[in-house]
Amino acid sequence: MLTQTTSRVLEPSDLDAALAVLDREPVANAFVTARVQVAGLDPWRLGGEMWGWYEDGMLTSLCYAGANLVPVCATPRAVRAFADRARRAGRRCSSIVGPAGPTSELWRLLEPHWGPAREIRARQPLMITDHMPEDIHPDPYVRRVRKDEMDTIMPACVAMFTEEVGVSPMAGDGGLLYQARVAELVGSGRSFARLDSSGKVVFKAEIGAATARACQIQGVWVAPEYRGKGLAAPGMAAVLRYALADIAPIASLYVNDFNTAARATYRRVGFQEVGEFMSILF
Repeated sequence: MLTQTTSRVLEPSDLDAALAVLDREPVANAFVTARVQVAGLDPWRLGGEMWGWYEDGMLTSLCYAGANLVPVCATPRAVRAFADRARRAGRRCSSIVGPAGPTSELWRLLEPHWGPAREIRARQPLMITDHMPEDIHPDPYVRRVRKDEMDTIMPACVAMFTEEVGVSPMAGDGGLLYQARVAELVGSGRSFARLDSSGKVVFKAEIGAATARACQIQGVWVAPEYRGKGLAAPGMAAVLRYALADIAPIASLYVNDFNTAARATYRRVGFQEVGEFMSILF
């Protein structure tokens, strides 16, 4: 039992305590919770380390340090400790992402050592809903992507990622990790799309993180030539129907504040803003 205020890398035996922290904010923590529920705290399976912050011997805050650096329920003192550990370890992540308050402070402390960032998205509204919209009918042509349709969905996924993040997911390792992630979502039945008569994807979205209490919709994309034709709202309603019926009682997403069209679409489908995320991209 730790009896002092300190931080350390968590071990598999710390799983129950870590899950208790994650469960305090099930919506905001859905991404990290989903990973921990599947992989536990073993760094090899988790794809990174989980750092813990202890106050008087009790685990109170976490920070996932993998491909993303994600503060979880992080108090100001915990943020300082996580920043110090991250600075000493050196940057290994492609982004810092999480609730705007602790993420902003984490970046303030790391920027002198890790900066400059490629892009900072300081305000990304977190939106949730627990019910279907009354006036938007789900698109009947949006369906789960089949396992034999990887060649069909991949170009749309790459286009969405490149447009959203600003770099291609196929760079570096030739896209192996990204293709594996897309295949994982397709295989688990959490990838959705509408195809036109030629078999091209015109709308797509995924349920990227899923726990028993909340899920997170991501990767929403409409093919450029189909934008402005009213596909987004019915498509989102279709994905939301799958999410609430099959995955979790609350669906969430976060969106860039400057994407006014997307925010309007999500509000039409019933999503409400309940908080803010922040992302720092490298």
